[in-house]
Amino acid sequence: MLEAAGVGAAEGRVYRFLVEVREADAAGIAVQLGIDVTRVHWLLASLHDKGLVGMASGPPQGGPERYVPMAPDAALRPLLLRGHEALEWARRGVEQLSEDYRAGGRRHDAGQLVEVITGASVIRQRLRHMAYGAGEMRWLCKARPVALAAAENDEEWELLARGVRYKTIYERELLEGPGMVDNVARSIRAGEQARAVGTLPVRLVIADSSMAICPLVYESGEGRDDAEGAAGPADRVGEPTAAVVHSSSLLDALIALFESQWAAATPLHVTDSGELADFDGSPRPAVHLADDERYLLSLIVAGVADKAIASQLWVSQRTVQRRIQVLMQRAGALTRTQLVWQAAQRGWLA
Repeated sequence: MLEAAGVGAAEGRVYRFLVEVREADAAGIAVQLGIDVTRVHWLLASLHDKGLVGMASGPPQGGPERYVPMAPDAALRPLLLRGHEALEWARRGVEQLSEDYRAGGRRHDAGQLVEVITGASVIRQRLRHMAYGAGEMRWLCKARPVALAAAENDEEWELLARGVRYKTIYERELLEGPGMVDNVARSIRAGEQARAVGTLPVRLVIADSSMAICPLVYESGEGRDDAEGAAGPADRVGEPTAAVVHSSSLLDALIALFESQWAAATPLHVTDSGELADFDGSPRPAVHLADDERYLLSLIVAGVADKAIASQLWVSQRTVQRRIQVLMQRAGALTRTQLVWQAAQRGWLA
């Protein structure tokens, strides 16, 4: 048991003996345990360095030093923590060596740039392994997934608590599923950055800009290409197939795809009551815009510069920028690109 804390078998015998008798000198320990007294002195010094034993207060005048055990919970906890940290360091070292090995192979074999994996359970296992080794995860989440249900993705909250960053874009049909709004709200409260779009072109998961998983073929006869998400429909007859893409120009293209979708998506927020703001499960209705607001928006869509817009509206450039900010807040947009996209989605220029 004590070996896990870095305490050897012989040290453990001496420590357990002291726990039983509460106090003893080296000679007494040597006799009771049948160990050479010189060896006992060495073991006691090692245990003392590890904080497991101490000197008894007030030893007899002229007598040998006597030793007492430290409380196991207080003495062993730091040793176990150091052991855990050493194991974690070793694990990360093995992972890095493995990745270096794979990277070396990929440099000599272009076929290793993309792995093909088949089966929902295999994809699910690979997604989880990828998440536990990442510092940032980026997801494109479409409706009707087949490998990892949102309700089963417990590791996300654990990893968010550890400081792993999550950026997720949800397809609105997925958000309309039972329990999904509450699930997404919980993730946002835990630290996830979440956005929503009407539709997504593909499912995609990217870890640290170094690896991605995306769909290839869904063998159901329906032409579906799912690679992550929830359990599929009952009429599914095949297994999903996905590509694991390593560092390459293809991975760069997938990252660019995610970023373009992120720029166009609408940020999701949680209200003070803990609910997901600005989502009611139905398409967002158009709102009334004043004529001058609609004209301003049309100039923005046309790409007219602020200075030229100010001249057209007979106002200052600062006023133009302020009014654009108001429109962005109403649309829930962080950039002008998002404002243009939201205006089109909401029918503000129809």
